[in-house]
Amino acid sequence: MTSSAAISILQPKLQFFPCRFCPLKSFKPKFPISKLAFSGGLDPKKAPSRRNRVMGSNNSIVELTNLLPFRNNGDEAVRVLQHGSEDSGLVSNRFESTLNRLSKWLVSGIFAVVILCRHDGEAMWAALGSVVNSILSVVLKKILNQERPVPSLRSEPGMPSSHSQSIFYIFLFAVYSIVEWLGINEISLITSALALAFGAYLSWLRISQRLHTMSQVAVGAAIGTIFSILWCWSWNAVVHEAFTSFLWVRIVIILGAAVFCAGFLLYVIRYWIRDDR
Repeated sequence: MTSSAAISILQPKLQFFPCRFCPLKSFKPKFPISKLAFSGGLDPKKAPSRRNRVMGSNNSIVELTNLLPFRNNGDEAVRVLQHGSEDSGLVSNRFESTLNRLSKWLVSGIFAVVILCRHDGEAMWAALGSVVNSILSVVLKKILNQERPVPSLRSEPGMPSSHSQSIFYIFLFAVYSIVEWLGINEISLITSALALAFGAYLSWLRISQRLHTMSQVAVGAAIGTIFSILWCWSWNAVVHEAFTSFLWVRIVIILGAAVFCAGFLLYVIRYWIRDDR
C-alpha cells in the first residue's frame, strides 16, 4: 500500500448533504432582519454585549424582555390605561363634590314640592317639624362635641350629621305622603324605595367628601328617621283633632309655618348663595 493510499484511508470523509441529488434549501433566519437590527444583531459591536447580558446575567428573562421590540408599545398601553383610570376617578370625584354641594338645594326643593302639593295643615306641621329637627341637631352637636374626620374642612362638631338628619326627616315625610296619596301598591313602593335610596346616597356623599364619619352619618339618619315618624304620629294622634277643633291652634300652626318659610329664605340668601359664589 502506498503512502498516498494510506493517507486517503486515515482522512475522514465529510458529507455535507445526504445525497447528491437533494436540492439545496435556502437558509431563512428565524427572526426578521428588523428585529435583529433592533436588538443589535447586525452590529458586530453591540451584538456580543447584548448576548452576554442576556446569557450571563441573573435577570436573563428581564433583560431579554427589555430587548423585545414590542415592549415600548406595551408600556404605552399601560400608561394609557393608568391615565384613563385617573381621569375617570377625577371626573367621579368632581361629580360627587358638585352633587354634595347641591344636595341642600335638591332636598329643600323636594320638601317644598311636597308641602305645596299637600297645602294642608299636616304640611304646615311638617314644616314646623323640620325647624325642630334642625334645632335638635344643633343641640346634640354641642352636647356630644365630636370633631369631624378632617377638622380643617369644618370646625364645628360633626355628631350627628345635620345633613343626613334633615335628609331622612324630609324623605320619610315624602314617603309617608306618597303612600297616603297612592296607597300601598307597586308604584308607591317603588317610588318610596327610590326616594330612600337617593336620600341614602346623598347622605353617603358626606362621608366620601370627608365631612363626616360613618357613625356621624348613621346617627343623623337614625335620629331624622325616628323624629319624622314621631312627628307624623303626633299629628295623627293629637294635633289633627286640635287643629280642626280650636282656632288658636290653627293660627299658631299657620303663623309658625309662615315664620319658618320667611326664616328659611333669609337663611338661604345669607349663607347658601354666599357659599356657592
